Amino acid sequence: MVNELIERITWLGHDSYRVAGDPVIYFDPYEIGAGDAADIIFISHEHFDHCSPADVAKIRKDDTIIVTDAASAAKLEGDIKTMQPGDRFIVKNVEVEAVPAYNVNKEFHPKSAGMLGFVVNIGGVRIYHAGDTDFIPEMSNIETDIALLPVSGTYVMTADEAVQAALALGPKVAIPMHYGAIVGGKNDAEHFRDQLAGKIDVVILEKEE
Repeated sequence: MVNELIERITWLGHDSYRVAGDPVIYFDPYEIGAGDAADIIFISHEHFDHCSPADVAKIRKDDTIIVTDAASAAKLEGDIKTMQPGDRFIVKNVEVEAVPAYNVNKEFHPKSAGMLGFVVNIGGVRIYHAGDTDFIPEMSNIETDIALLPVSGTYVMTADEAVQAALALGPKVAIPMHYGAIVGGKNDAEHFRDQLAGKIDVVILEKEE
């Protein structure tokens, strides 16, 4: 089941992903091309490289549901549902839990802002999109099969910190993100993979062009 879901996940660059299927799900669409229309769009927080109204418009249809925090909701149009860390609900038969995402040793993403990560249950497989975060204590309580984790440093955790996050989470598969656009490079993703060799399977996805 996990491998089948990974085959449906397309990395669109930075923190952006599309999950094919029914429903079609996007996470943090940013600088994307025209793609399949979205049934659900998850947006982790209001920063321009995560909450991009122009990119949302490329994939939004009349019945698309956008799930996000209150600050991002103020910038968007359509059917919007807001969440805070700790909230859970079902949207289009998909279970979603909002979890915290924040910095512990920098000030770009303060805990008080209520920025989000998401744990989404897709066909019985739990996928965790961490959003922009450092390695935070709450990760020890998150249950996930697939973890999408930032690795670039600067605004989020470094690759080495992401290794510690992955070990705390214990997913079946980890996928590095938040590199190759604004900060970070593929070397960060490869370092993350190499440090987890023999411990957690890491899949480095190629960006869809």
